[in-house]
Amino acid sequence: MAADESAPAAVVTAAEIARLAGVTRAAVSNWRRRHPDFPHPAAGTATSPLFALAEVQQWLDRQGKGRETSDEVDLWHELRAQYGDDLLTALGAVGAQLLETTAEQPLAEPAAAAVTALSAERGAQALYADLVERCITSTSRSGGEPMTTLALERIVAAFAGPVGRADGVANGTVSTVYDPACGIGTLLLTAVPGTHRYGQELNPATAAIAEFRGRLDGRAITVACGDSLRKDSFPDLRADLVVCEPPVGVADWGRDELLLDPRWELGVPPRSESELAWVQHCYAHTAPGGRALLVLPASVAYRKAGRRIRAELVRRGLLTSMVALPPGLMSSHSLPVHLWILQRPVRGTPDPTHVRMIDLSTADPDGIGTQGGAPTSEQIADIPSIDLLDDDVDLSPNRYVTPHDSDYPVEYAALRDRIQSLARDLLDLLPVLPAGPGHIEAAPMGLGDLVRGGLVDLDGTVPTSRTDQLDTDCLRGFLRSAANTRRSTTASGTFRLSASGAQLPQMDIGLQREYGEAFRRLAAFEELLREAAALGVRASALAYDGLTKGALLPPSVTSALSEKSESQKAQEQ
Repeated sequence: MAADESAPAAVVTAAEIARLAGVTRAAVSNWRRRHPDFPHPAAGTATSPLFALAEVQQWLDRQGKGRETSDEVDLWHELRAQYGDDLLTALGAVGAQLLETTAEQPLAEPAAAAVTALSAERGAQALYADLVERCITSTSRSGGEPMTTLALERIVAAFAGPVGRADGVANGTVSTVYDPACGIGTLLLTAVPGTHRYGQELNPATAAIAEFRGRLDGRAITVACGDSLRKDSFPDLRADLVVCEPPVGVADWGRDELLLDPRWELGVPPRSESELAWVQHCYAHTAPGGRALLVLPASVAYRKAGRRIRAELVRRGLLTSMVALPPGLMSSHSLPVHLWILQRPVRGTPDPTHVRMIDLSTADPDGIGTQGGAPTSEQIADIPSIDLLDDDVDLSPNRYVTPHDSDYPVEYAALRDRIQSLARDLLDLLPVLPAGPGHIEAAPMGLGDLVRGGLVDLDGTVPTSRTDQLDTDCLRGFLRSAANTRRSTTASGTFRLSASGAQLPQMDIGLQREYGEAFRRLAAFEELLREAAALGVRASALAYDGLTKGALLPPSVTSALSEKSESQKAQEQ
């Protein structure tokens, strides 16, 4: 029987590609960024791209994705076995061995031997970079030490661009880069090329990793340990580029002891505005003609307590751009964020008269900062500074950037079609589950024993079987039981999988696979449900906005207008 050529080609989301390949969504994002031949979106919207299934499958086959086994995975398993969830200490020990320095908790065998072999095969810098990337994605899932995500790193680097000193001293190049809250050094090391980098970090373990990364990359780097606001290690430093993702919502940031600090050029930050203290700290360390880029929660742009300092930023022409970014880019919280771009003026140059507002809040996070992912004219508005200096001094880009009306019908129709398709898929995925006896006759076994025995690789909250006698989907499903969830949830409500307390029933592999199939369909259902919810929010917002602006019409009005048009044509004839 011939195939129906008129039938639409099957499409998949990024989440579905991750399930096809047996990887995380972050891995798919990395593939899109790193591989120019990765299939381009075939349908969908900027916020929810869809890919042709046939093209994706062909690409996965060519690359061997989802099937390869890596020695790096074995090394990671050994590190988890020795250090558990303390991934920073593990990375510190690896860095110390690669640089032949002393570690507080050195690597044990066979991890030490694996590091030696892999670094000889692949190079120390490449091995350490891969382990750091794995740590970043693992930490973002497990709720541990906040780290700059890979997507945010790419976006900040894109907006930093080819930064050069406006006074011409640096001949169009960046000579110094500074990050006062550098963490493991992600922004400090990757934002732009530079001859020397300076960072400060409160956590000694993270500061050590930042220095290891810089030295393995062959970069000139100086990392100090301490609180940048309370004890600035580089008071005389003026950098060509300052990058920072500061701590969020810190109540005790040292305001009382810093009231007369010379860094407060724009006014003493209120106690509740720690983020504006970081803004002024970064600006104080910016050289004439240099720039500062900070990633801050969206609320900093409009909170009442900070309006006086925001007004000074605008009035003095220090704030050049505000970029609204999509949610989900931060490892420490899910709040929407803005990228603030400041520039210290050069004496004798005219003050800026506008602030560029860029609204990427609904853009595809995987596309921002990539080739072809530059903001469009509909996402940009240059606003006169005087228009921002009202009573609120609200610097939120979505107040000033209005999408082009012609996009409403197309995007709304695409969203509606996708939601309709998702509704059918959701019902197909949700399994029919008959009644059971109310208990499972099986002896319990502990997850910790399986990890220590090398049968399970526990990476954050995503355990993976390392034996053909243990089904991964069955394992993950039973670990989500009510009892295991209670054991792994802290008093503050944070979920962190507890290997020591989690249990699952012993059963033969055939029965495991039956349970695994049911759990697999439930996981796919949940993923699709989250996508449907996000699309539903976007569709309703678009509908309200389009209807109130006249870009969309109610169905009855459309019919009435059509009948009126036909009537007018008949009369003219």
